[in-house]
Amino acid sequence: MSESSLLYQILLPAMELGSIWVVVLAAIFGGLGVGKWILKKVNWWLYEAQLGEKQYSLPPGDLGWPFIGNMWSFLRAFKSSDPDSFMRSFINKYGHTGIYKAFMFGNPSVFVTTPEACRRVLCDDDAFKPGWPISTVKLVGRKSFVSISYEEHKRLRRLTSAPVNGHEALSAYIPYIEENVIAMLGKWTTMGKIEFLTQMRKLTFRIIMYIFLSSESEGVMEALEKDYTTLNYGIRAMAINLPGFAYYEAFKARKRLVATFQSIVDERRNLRKNGALNAKKKDMMDSLLSVEDENGRKLTDEEIIDVVLMYLNAGHESSGHITTWATIFLQEHPEFLQKAKEEQEQIVKRRPPTQKGLSLKEVREMDYLSKVIDETLRLITFSLTVFREAKTDFSINGYTIPKGWRVLVWFRTVHLDPEIYPNPKEFNPSRWDNYTPKAGTFLPFGAGSRLCPGNDLAKLEISIFLHYFLLDYRFALCYYLFMNDPTLCSPTSITLYIFSDVTGSNVKILNVFGCSSLIQDQKTTAWQESRRFHPHLYKKQENASLDGDVITPSPTGVVKIK
Repeated sequence: MSESSLLYQILLPAMELGSIWVVVLAAIFGGLGVGKWILKKVNWWLYEAQLGEKQYSLPPGDLGWPFIGNMWSFLRAFKSSDPDSFMRSFINKYGHTGIYKAFMFGNPSVFVTTPEACRRVLCDDDAFKPGWPISTVKLVGRKSFVSISYEEHKRLRRLTSAPVNGHEALSAYIPYIEENVIAMLGKWTTMGKIEFLTQMRKLTFRIIMYIFLSSESEGVMEALEKDYTTLNYGIRAMAINLPGFAYYEAFKARKRLVATFQSIVDERRNLRKNGALNAKKKDMMDSLLSVEDENGRKLTDEEIIDVVLMYLNAGHESSGHITTWATIFLQEHPEFLQKAKEEQEQIVKRRPPTQKGLSLKEVREMDYLSKVIDETLRLITFSLTVFREAKTDFSINGYTIPKGWRVLVWFRTVHLDPEIYPNPKEFNPSRWDNYTPKAGTFLPFGAGSRLCPGNDLAKLEISIFLHYFLLDYRFALCYYLFMNDPTLCSPTSITLYIFSDVTGSNVKILNVFGCSSLIQDQKTTAWQESRRFHPHLYKKQENASLDGDVITPSPTGVVKIK
């Protein structure tokens, strides 16, 4: 027997064994491929196949995996430094159609991303109704603006709009807003180290609390603010109603908030019944208790509580975030800051000597500052999306949105469209010079009958803060951090920390940085961990030196400039 024959006989069993393993591996991978194909078809069978011929006119897209749909890629994108990668994946795969199908928050859904499509969905109350996730409705209330029918919404808005956004109401709020802004700015100059967003939210919460519940104590305010913080973590978290998860804690916070508001409603009703209500100190709660429609019907306790809960939440969250970013953007762009400052100085110079403080007329004369605020609203897009549900089959852009499907109006894509706003991620208030946005191209407060009911109040708060900040204050930052992409407004939150030390000594920052996790539903507070996992999120000021966990700072944080 030759050596080659002997070698063949020796290797033959191994070759046969290898062939068996090849077959086994091929079967395994083939089975996985078939399993993946079957799983990817589950949502198609459950939601698309049932539509019959209509399935062929659905928008392009993909309903993703069973149960979770496209949520994993959504969460992954919004935990990264590139949140727009989520929508970009649809555009790259299916083209610039402006409308895409997906499976979001437990429902077959359609994204609309063009101005015209967004406008049509938001303004057609005959074809669409609110479609917020059930988990969100449970937290904000079934009688709040986000969940009630068109008829109920129209009635409730008519009854509550004047006390919030009316000319007389806004004029009455100005002195209190001024008083708190001036006091808070002065306080910050003495605090040394501050978390600016946290402090700003405290300020805006105090203001909205005064408007709705002016007679409540400081202790009630602090308890409510704490519960609202917990509630917001839950709204932005996955709806896992089990101990240890943010949604579970948020649900408990809502129960405490409802109990607090119910006790206030009961107390106010008793005061009214006994004629002991202070007529000179009337707030929004008093107005809600007394207002009635053309049929003499008054608001129920549930309606009042859900309206108050919603207004207090929206009234401090959005204002706090937008004011924070507007302040930082101005500080980072000296040319825009100087122009805004000069406008405020001119307003003060034109003021009659007998007038003390701002008037509503002066606020409405802040033309350039209004552009600063609009540019911040566009660039940040605090409200990522709103939810609608199709009441009937609806045709748009040649595609069909089936009855019962959710529609997500995707504001980010509109506000960051380079064809509408050149260099869209650049902060440039001057882009608004002699520019009136076309319908559907600027939607910071939504559109249609469900336009944000507190938009004028929000702009008033922001304008008053910036007025006094520009005139008298600046940040001397020793170190600050925020997303390198400032347009990021993820469900977890925009986070901005400003650290200062009025004594000029080193500021130790170990265990002071917060990092919330939407996926893991927990918070970590370790600077080392945050820096290790998210190095791209941190930006250091030029005159600060980083040495381990210690920063050698500039002298101060918030400083008075005159």
